[in-house]
Amino acid sequence: MSGAGAVRLHLIVNGRVQGVFYRASAVGEARRLGLTGWVKNRIDGAVEIVAEGSRESLNRFKAWAQRGPSAARIESLQEEWRCATGEFSGFTVR
Repeated sequence: MSGAGAVRLHLIVNGRVQGVFYRASAVGEARRLGLTGWVKNRIDGAVEIVAEGSRESLNRFKAWAQRGPSAARIESLQEEWRCATGEFSGFTVR
């Protein structure tokens, strides 16, 4: 969703988030919520996410990101809100 009311959420998720299907699960959740953007593993062991959509959907996604899939253990989550750019056509793994 881009356009009126769309915002961007940038997340850095730290903890046991690599090798536990976090990215694949994030894609599924983001698509279910109608979000666009991407998710990727970072070299420092964190997962980085950029998602765009309605603030309501992004808040739901953030709540999911704080839990993650069952094998994940989230230690911290950094968030930054911005204006949406509308540059994404779907939600993918990078």
